[in-house]
Amino acid sequence: MKSLAQFIALLLLPATLALAGVPEEVGSLQQKWEQIRYKSAASSQEAQYEQLVAEAKKTAAAHPNSAEILVWYGIIESTYAGAKGGLGALSHVKNAKKSLEQALAINPDALSGSAYTSLGSLYYQVPGWPIGFGDDKKALEFLKKGLAINPDGIDPNYFYGDFLFRKGELAEAERFLNKALQAAPRAGRKVSDEGRRGEIEQVLAKIAATRK
Repeated sequence: MKSLAQFIALLLLPATLALAGVPEEVGSLQQKWEQIRYKSAASSQEAQYEQLVAEAKKTAAAHPNSAEILVWYGIIESTYAGAKGGLGALSHVKNAKKSLEQALAINPDALSGSAYTSLGSLYYQVPGWPIGFGDDKKALEFLKKGLAINPDGIDPNYFYGDFLFRKGELAEAERFLNKALQAAPRAGRKVSDEGRRGEIEQVLAKIAATRK
């Protein structure tokens, strides 16, 4: 049997690293991303994301069959696109989409279905044709698949709730957002969990404001 110290050390590992076959680089990309998104000043985020995109791209090239790394490359590219904004962001959004689709082809269940949820969020946030590939029907399809794999997770419930809010389905949006707030803490993801809860509260505040 493992000693108590070894057991505790295992519990403290990021959830992504506790999974067999997941490269340790996933934890590094994840932690750098969350520090930029939730701990860095908005004015410095674009430059920091640009550097992280380069690192994630290199890491993905070194591990072309790792669905987990491809998911994080997609997340980093899409977040960088959001920070960059404008037409210059479209190429990064397309890179994100391609990476997430590659991850799905390798292992759709990787990181609790995060590729489905991330793709769904892209489809409802990116402009539609002729500017981008945005598509609410596809967004709904992928968001529901992400929820089916991880029904109690903070991210799939948040993004589905945010999608419903943007579609004007306030009662349903509120239900899923509140479920997201009740999600169990993720090992090694305290910064992300706290940041995501802040984003959830912001959407709930907007819903409350529409009822006044």
